[in-house]
Order: sequence, then C-alpha cells, then structure tokens
Amino acid sequence: MKKELLQAMEQAITALEHAASRKIVLLHHNDTDGLSSGTILLNAFENAGYSVERYSLEKPYPQVLEKLFTREGEIIVCADFAGKIAPLLSKLNEQKNLVIILDHHPPERVNDEKVFLLDGELFGLKGDRDISASATCFLFSEILLRRHNAAATADAHLGVLGAIGDGFFVDGALAGVNRDVLDIAVQRGSIKVAPSTSGEDYRIIINSCEYDAAELCSVLDTVGGVGYYQNGTDKGIEICRTGVNPETEEYVKELKRTQDAVFDREIEHLKSNLHTSDRIQWFDVENRFKPMG
Repeated sequence: MKKELLQAMEQAITALEHAASRKIVLLHHNDTDGLSSGTILLNAFENAGYSVERYSLEKPYPQVLEKLFTREGEIIVCADFAGKIAPLLSKLNEQKNLVIILDHHPPERVNDEKVFLLDGELFGLKGDRDISASATCFLFSEILLRRHNAAATADAHLGVLGAIGDGFFVDGALAGVNRDVLDIAVQRGSIKVAPSTSGEDYRIIINSCEYDAAELCSVLDTVGGVGYYQNGTDKGIEICRTGVNPETEEYVKELKRTQDAVFDREIEHLKSNLHTSDRIQWFDVENRFKPMG
C-alpha cells in the first residue's frame, strides 16, 4: 500500500541522485491534476538544485515521444500520464535515460532498471479514489526535499487539488492518501475544510488569498484545456504558484467565451450533421474546435 509506494519512491530518488545529469525534462498533463502535479515537481526539483525543462502534454503524442527519446544521458519525468504506456517508453528509451513516471491511472508493469513506474495502482491503492497524481507527486517531493534538508509542506494544498479536480470523493470527502495530504495542508493552514450537505467543502489559500477549491479547479481546467495552444498551461502553473490576479480573471473569461461560442456552434451543426447508422451515431468535428485543446 502507501508504505510500499514510498519505498519505491526512495529507490527512484536514489537513482535520480546518482544520475550524472542535473537537468530534468518534466512532462505533465494539462488538467487540474496535471498542472498541480507539474507545479509540485517543478518547485521540488528547483529547490533541490535541478534545472527543469517543462512541457505540458494533452496526450502522449507519438511524434513528441519519439523525438524526446532521441536524447541520451538525461532525466525524464512524466506526471499524471504514461503509466499505461510505460512499456512503450521503455522501448523508446533503450536504456539511454533515467525515466520516472508518477501516475494514478491503471498502469502496465515494466521490467526496466532505467524506468521507475510510481503508480499507486501497483501498490494496492485505487487511482480513482485513494490517490491522485498530485498526491503522488507530493509524496515524491517530500522524500526528495527531505534528502536536501528542505520541506515540501508548502505545496500540500496542491497535493490535494488534483483529487478535487478529478472528483475523487468518498461520501463527498477526500479519502485515502488524498486525505493524508489534506491533513498536512490543513495543519499548515493552506486549506480550510467545512462540512456541506454533500460531504465537505474545501477552500485553498494561495499567496494569502482564499479560493473555493472547486472554482479554482474550473479555472485550471479552462486555462489548461481551452487555452492549451495559447500558453494556457504556463498560466496554469502561474496560478498554482501565485493565485488568480485580475489579468488572469479576464483571460479566463475570454477563454470561457470562446469555449461557449465553439460548443454552441457545434450543437447547431449537429442538428443537421449527425450521421446515424444501424448501431452508432457519429460526427467529425474536423478543425472546428480550434484553437482549443
């Protein structure tokens, strides 16, 4: 369970520290869980003295992965994706780089001393209930920074933000490892918890400002998804680090106007362009969702 996952993280971090390179290529997903995971790892690696080259991937695009794994002697970290394609990454890597995967989706095991698959699903945890990618990354950052005489608790609120964004609730409340990380954030004062009719409500404090956690997740999903091709994921990292400012609020409003217009137009289009056969209904959006992710 959690103990075994932590032991596997210790081994991965030992390999990380023994690597010749001090540069990390960080890949992470573009939703709330991915953006909070990316921020946690970015902060942790920088605090531990690594330089970080960061990219947000909406999907594990084959062309991107093939180009990435032409590198040699580097450290590649994947957050909130890649557990399922760990064998593919192992094949592409050909033992050339150290690869660390931090995920919570159902994974495929891999037997490769250069590829560390840190996924709670492999250790008896439920990736859609007990542990999010952000919680996984927080646990990893705790171990890493502890070895550098530093603390990761400042990012505990981000460690549960992914679980909130993905809706990982048991009777309306966070549970499992997500709950453990929540307790750390509450103790630190970066999250407030209040009972609600459906379970619990969460409010997150970033840079001395308080936000409804569900609303903040909506903002992050919007900038990461709708704004994917407009530097939205960079904005998402900034929001996780410093909160929402007036400029960001206007940016999000504009993205939501774009999103509403695209969906309204597509709904009208479907009224006369939905293809129906004996067993399925289908349609092709072509490029009509551009510039959204």
